[in-house]
Amino acid sequence: MTTTQEYVLLLHGDEAGWRDADEAAIAEAYREHGEFSRLCAERGHEIVGGAELRLSETSLVVRRSGDAVQVTEGPFTETVEQLGGFYQVRTADVRDLAELAAMLVGTGAVEIRPVVPSSEQPDAALAGAEAAS
Repeated sequence: MTTTQEYVLLLHGDEAGWRDADEAAIAEAYREHGEFSRLCAERGHEIVGGAELRLSETSLVVRRSGDAVQVTEGPFTETVEQLGGFYQVRTADVRDLAELAAMLVGTGAVEIRPVVPSSEQPDAALAGAEAAS
């Protein structure tokens, strides 16, 4: 019996290259993501969610310092790589998924992390999530 698990693929990279990309480079990147999606379906990996993210300079960061909450603009840390997007994928073969993810690496990295299933979350957390939706 094969067990499926959901994973999130976090796509990290230097967004300066994306900010400065011309139309041909953008079209090629989208083509690569389309091919990734096609191959996932062909090889039994189900993409159940995902999105491209706006540049990190558009983000808000919320932090707590003692009792105070601070909201600042821009990324939390100054790093070369930023989170540019993600996929959520259901699969029984994470090693094969990792092989496919290699086509999305570019000059950055793809981090693959398992999602904690709702069956493993405390009932109180589930009740709060249901109330929020």
